[in-house]
Amino acid sequence: MLSSIHILHEEEPCPVPDETLGQIYRASAHGLNELITTVAPTARALLAIYCYRRAHLASMGLAIAATCEEEDLTSLGGNAGADLFRRSREIPQAPSPDPRANGRRKITLSSGSLRQPDPIDDES
Repeated sequence: MLSSIHILHEEEPCPVPDETLGQIYRASAHGLNELITTVAPTARALLAIYCYRRAHLASMGLAIAATCEEEDLTSLGGNAGADLFRRSREIPQAPSPDPRANGRRKITLSSGSLRQPDPIDDES
């Protein structure tokens, strides 16, 4: 069953032309918002679902879903669309501090010579 779902996602056609998808992919965060508003609401919701289903486009899918109406995402994506809508509205969590770094001392570098060289004996 899992392999048939995987194949289904790979065969799913992109709801926007390849050129538009490329422009969206290359857009900065600010440019993405401007560019995505040129896409019709239904196509935008389909694009959000399409992108979110692909690991390398998932963050872009969330950003696009943030511009969609809940009704569009839910009607076109079912429970997955509703979940995508909810996730797109969540506040991103700040990265948690590295637990291994707690209680460790800072590393310092030596400023002097570590070893005194032996004098060279002249046997002339």
